[in-house]
Amino acid sequence: MTDILSRLAVARARIPDIAQSAGVSTATVDRVLNGRGGVRAQTAQRVMQVAAQLGYLPAQAPLSAPTARPLRIAFLLPAGNNRYLRMLGDYIDFAQDQWAALDMKCRTHYVESFNPNELAARLLHYGQRSDGVVFMALEHPVVRDAVNTLADQGVPAITLISDLSNARRLAYVGIDNRAAGRTAGLLLGRFMGPRPSGKIAMLAGSLNYRGHEEREIGFLHLIESTFPQLRVIGLREGQDDSERNYMQTRKLLEQHPDLAGIYNSGGGSDGVARAILEAKADQKILFIGHGLTPDTRALLIDGTMDALITQTPQSMVANCLKIFRNVRDQRSPLDGVKPIQFSIVLRENLP
Repeated sequence: MTDILSRLAVARARIPDIAQSAGVSTATVDRVLNGRGGVRAQTAQRVMQVAAQLGYLPAQAPLSAPTARPLRIAFLLPAGNNRYLRMLGDYIDFAQDQWAALDMKCRTHYVESFNPNELAARLLHYGQRSDGVVFMALEHPVVRDAVNTLADQGVPAITLISDLSNARRLAYVGIDNRAAGRTAGLLLGRFMGPRPSGKIAMLAGSLNYRGHEEREIGFLHLIESTFPQLRVIGLREGQDDSERNYMQTRKLLEQHPDLAGIYNSGGGSDGVARAILEAKADQKILFIGHGLTPDTRALLIDGTMDALITQTPQSMVANCLKIFRNVRDQRSPLDGVKPIQFSIVLRENLP
């Protein structure tokens, strides 16, 4: 091997030269040199040493291989029966082989919903045991303090689906929630047609989530500016709970039997649908929701739900892990990270 190295050092080495000298494939060399992970530490160390000896790396380049221990990432999601969030958590936990190939180990932990003190405590608990945390933020001072404490300790935090203001989080991963609310308003307004009643209602999981608050702002502004003939009769919070949404919708329909449309900006849409079906209204009650799950898919197919706004769990998790890898590899956190886009799903374009 010494003779090979001395001959190759005369000219500019190439990746095949490094692979031959290190006794590995060119794909392995490419992964090591570009920090893609999935290579044993000893192998990566040998590749880096050969690359340096052949003059492929600049003199100041570090010879150390990527860390042998995978990055430990904790995902904190609200507990409860929000099926979309459960689907997201299942995807994180069931894709361990995929994360291992990226030199990462991801785990989902469920936190009591809508409890900022519990969320703050869990952030500090798992932050001390992880290399990074991802969480759905509640807008509250104790949560901001917990995120800032983690930042002081060198533990990056990413907000997911719902952001947090004035906190030293590393990044936000999720859709533009105000745009999503405006889109829901546009859909509902366009679908209304010449209906005798212009009454519509909005349900939210909780306005303690900045994301739900932003959806409300976008929805109300679009309705006011584009469909002045429509009247939003009120906002109810269902805390992403099917039974609670069922009761809230029943009360709405009892008070306003001529209700023409409902926008649910959170989870628990099956509860809303059950109340709509039981009401047997004279006119079809339009229904716009969020999150494509087996339940909402069935509601689209049977016509109870008219449209929904969704984003794929895979794209959100991929963005989170890309950000953490960028930090590990000393790149800008958002390098190569594309914004999350939402889709409008109707019965006729179900994936």
